[in-house]
Amino acid sequence: MTLIKTLLGKTPAFGSNCYLAENATIIGDVIMGNDCSIWFSAVLRGDVHYIKMGNKVNIQDGAVVHATYKKHPTNIGNNVSVGHNALVHGCTIKDNVLIGMGAIVMDDVTIESNTIIAAGAVVLQGTKVEGGCIYAGVPAKKVKEISPELLEGEINRIAESYVMYSGWYKEEQ
Repeated sequence: MTLIKTLLGKTPAFGSNCYLAENATIIGDVIMGNDCSIWFSAVLRGDVHYIKMGNKVNIQDGAVVHATYKKHPTNIGNNVSVGHNALVHGCTIKDNVLIGMGAIVMDDVTIESNTIIAAGAVVLQGTKVEGGCIYAGVPAKKVKEISPELLEGEINRIAESYVMYSGWYKEEQ
């Protein structure tokens, strides 16, 4: 059963049609939109500041979403995929973004819409990531602009797929 924990008077809130894996952990001041999914061993810790997520957000297996005490909340827009074992911390991620597997997005980062952060990338504190681009490397740098085909074929496809996958799991419950 998903660990959903009230802390300091704050209880996580969920939109409609969300899927929460049995061993996901969601604590404190977390607000989630509709059609979201939180996968196995993912942790959303809204203990030191809030975490707000839009619609069709998937936080994949082993990912961690946190914030910085009284300083940097975490805001995630709509149609966002946070890949396996990624770390998202005290930042703003706008709409239609893919955070690749194992990527790290640090405090006070803003990722504009229609962007891919490549697997294993490290987006350093305070970075302003340009929209419509792919950022990769350590530290993450712009490597190219995203074509409409890549936007549809990766960012939108993955977000839609995770809504479908979560439906499979909800049917089995």
